[in-house]
Amino acid sequence: MKRRGFLIQFLAFLLIATSAAFAQAPKTYAERLGWQAGDRILIIHSDDAGMSLASNRGTIEALEFGLVTSTSMMMPTPWVAGFARYLKDHPDTDVGLHLTMTSEWDDYRWAPVAGKPTVPTLADKQGCLWDGNELVYQHASADDVEEEIRAQVDRALAMDIKVSHLDSHMGTLFYNPALFERFKKVAIEKQIPLLMMAEHPAAEEVWKAGLPVIDHLHTDSYDWKTTDKKQQYIAAVRNLKPGITEMIVHSTKPDDVIGVITGGRDHLYADYSALTDPEVKKVAEEEKIILTTWRELKDRRDKAGQN
Repeated sequence: MKRRGFLIQFLAFLLIATSAAFAQAPKTYAERLGWQAGDRILIIHSDDAGMSLASNRGTIEALEFGLVTSTSMMMPTPWVAGFARYLKDHPDTDVGLHLTMTSEWDDYRWAPVAGKPTVPTLADKQGCLWDGNELVYQHASADDVEEEIRAQVDRALAMDIKVSHLDSHMGTLFYNPALFERFKKVAIEKQIPLLMMAEHPAAEEVWKAGLPVIDHLHTDSYDWKTTDKKQQYIAAVRNLKPGITEMIVHSTKPDDVIGVITGGRDHLYADYSALTDPEVKKVAEEEKIILTTWRELKDRRDKAGQN
């Protein structure tokens, strides 16, 4: 009888401890933005708008006919005007800036928006942005990087683009602490959300500054080096965790030029194909995934206050 009584007491203790643990579990940022515990919120985000005609076409079709809910533009690149014209006719598009500090292709390059005389440490001898992150980190000053961030934002605003968020092409502004500080500084000053994940040390600082934070970032699609990604996307959607996830994709529609620029991007054509596939969309509906945008995150953050 004593053993039975001890067992009952032990089970009661476990129940109380487990309940306390659940009660003390921190809320997801989704909950802090007004969604329910357990909700799975998803931004499917197509990078590289403005980089090429193929990028523009793939992104537009994935926005209009597929699962893509958000995109971001590379302001120094040649096809920005074409995408800006699309935005003029579709002003509700959730579009941010894919802040670009590199020009990485051999025969298809671009210069800093601010110009080499203004940001000399950001440009190579051709006057183009450096070919890769390591060269940026070796040569670029934080002051010049901030100047270029501001120039890219200003160009977008001058083109009447409603900038919903900021992220970073090739992750350049995330991997270097000094450059990240300038990135964060401009975002907070202008109250434009930046791509900020819960695990980042600056997450609460960004939240308290009035900007939204997401819970998870999914970047696996770039590593799926295959021409058929439908099953990978279906699995990724089914396996989403509670909270807000941004899934980064590159919805590029094939044409005769993009392969010359990049040396072949078949695995990115597969993003376009999968994300406009009705079966993938059906799975998202079956899983009760809530699709959202950065614009909605900012609206919810404005209403959330300091919770």
